[in-house]
Formats: sequence, C-alpha cells, structure tokens
Amino acid sequence: MSISEQAAERRQDYDGASPFPGAAEHVPAGRAQVGLTAAIVVLPFVALGVAIFLAWGQGVALTDLLLAAGFYVVTGLGVTVGFHRLLTHAAFTARPWLRVALAVAGSMGFQGNVIDWVAVHRRHHAFTDRPGDPHSPYRYGTGLRGQLRGLAHAHLGWLFADDPTPAVRYAPDLLADAAMTRVARAFPVLCALSLALPFLAGWAITGTLYGGLTAFLWAGLLRVALLQHVTWSVNSLCHVLGSRPFRTRRHDRSTNLWPLALLSFGESWHNGHHSEPSCARHGLDRGQIDPSAAVIGLFERLGWASNVHWPDHERIERRRAGAPPHARAPAGD
Repeated sequence: MSISEQAAERRQDYDGASPFPGAAEHVPAGRAQVGLTAAIVVLPFVALGVAIFLAWGQGVALTDLLLAAGFYVVTGLGVTVGFHRLLTHAAFTARPWLRVALAVAGSMGFQGNVIDWVAVHRRHHAFTDRPGDPHSPYRYGTGLRGQLRGLAHAHLGWLFADDPTPAVRYAPDLLADAAMTRVARAFPVLCALSLALPFLAGWAITGTLYGGLTAFLWAGLLRVALLQHVTWSVNSLCHVLGSRPFRTRRHDRSTNLWPLALLSFGESWHNGHHSEPSCARHGLDRGQIDPSAAVIGLFERLGWASNVHWPDHERIERRRAGAPPHARAPAGD
C-alpha cells in the first residue's frame, strides 16, 4: 500500500481543508525515475530555445506546424479517447484492433505505459481530493501557501514522488489483457517512434536533414511537451479554477475550465466528468465543445464502437448543484 493510501487508512475523517496526513512524508522517487522525469520535462524547453533560434528571421515552416498538429491530435486522442474514456472508465466498447490502436497512440504521448496510466487515474477517482489521491492540489491544505504548493504537486511534483500505484489493485483487467500488456511493454519503443516519425516525415517532405530536425523539434519534442502540460493542467487547474455546475463525491473539487477545452479534447469539462465518470461525453451542457466525444460518436457510426454511454439528460439534471434534494441522483454514483 502506498504512503498516500496508508494515510487515507489512518484518517478517514478528513475535513476537506487540512493538509493530508502524511503530506510531510513526501519521499522522493529513485534517482533513475527522477533523472528520466527531469529529462522529459527539461528537454522540450531546451528544444524550444533551439527552435526559436532556428526560426529567427524566417518563421516556422508550415510543414512543421501541420506535422505538429497532426501528431498532437493522434497522440492526444490516444490519451483522451483511448487511455481515459475507453480503458479507464469503459465509456464504450471498441473493436479489438481499435482498442490496440488507441493504446498505441496514447503511449506515444510520453505519459507512461497504458497500464500504469489507467491505474493512477482510477486511484485518483477513488480518492479524489482527499488522502490517497496521487495528484490532488489540496495535498498541503487550502491556505494560500498550501494551495500554491499543492498546484505544483498536482501539475508536476507528484511525478517525482515515490508513491507507487499498484496495477494489480487498480488495473487487474488490463494486466489480464495480453494485448494491453504487450503495448505496455513496448512503451519505450513507442516513445522513440513518437519522436522518430516526425523527423522522418520532415526529412521526406523537405528532402533535407534540416527539415527533419525542425520537424523533430516542433512535431516531436514541443508537441509532446504541450500535450503533457495540457494533461497535467487538468490534474491541477481543473481542481482549483473554473465552475462546478454538477454535484460530485464529498471533497471532490473538480471544475469545468473552458479555456482548455479544445487543447484537451474536452477533458477540461472535468466537473462534468467527475459527476458522471463512465459517460462518453464530458461536456454535458449545450455549447461545451468535446472533440473526444465527437470522435467516439464517429467510431459508433462506423461500427467500430458499441455500448457507448451517452449522457442521460434526466440524470444530469438531477445531478446539478442547484437541483432540489428530492430530485438529486445519489452522490457517488
């Protein structure tokens, strides 16, 4: 059992405002994990400096921007539609080949192997914003200093902590899935491929190594960095800033943050998601753009997805924060 989960066991009467018990026992991860995580975080900023230097006076090539957008969409939807809505929450059923394709695309986002990603996210839902949550911004309390420290922890700091999430407890279904275990084992290779493909595409399109290098920077490293920080912002900002139109479990402070909706492919309608975790659409209100839900709808029309859990509008209305008590859906559903 992890340190956070031990703390949760020790204190079930968490008041929603105090630092999590055991927060001071923040044990750093091993040197190898810290070094690798630091490299993944720092290298894109070095790449940004190099890319700006190369683009100075001549701008960014349209080829690089189009490649970056293409790879961002593919890997981003791999995370949101594949890792999250399909594999974590079973919001729909996908044909076996599509299930594997989405897991591969998500793995190319540099966010960890598919089994560990799913396990961590399921644990986050089990302990949202209370002791046991691996990346809550309320870990250090709700005071200004604690909140700022908590935001840093939720966004990035948790990746440097020795707080493992046991997949055998949180993702036994994926451990029993031969295809998913193979994709998980292939994670390092898929990360390398995620950077090699933009380089090769840029080289092939421009016919020059320079074109391959700039594509590697913009569609490789910088694209990865943007996707990571958008995902991490859902962990951090989408529990602090924004609106909370729907009721969630006790202490759960998930919010809807509209400025991130497009870049996150609809994931930043986070309060809607936490209110209805297994729903295929996170943007539950009219006008809330949710590209991931649109993609799932396309899969359904093509016959590639079935058993899609679309919103139940009567249930959604019962879960609104202002709904009369007698009309409310039970909290924690």
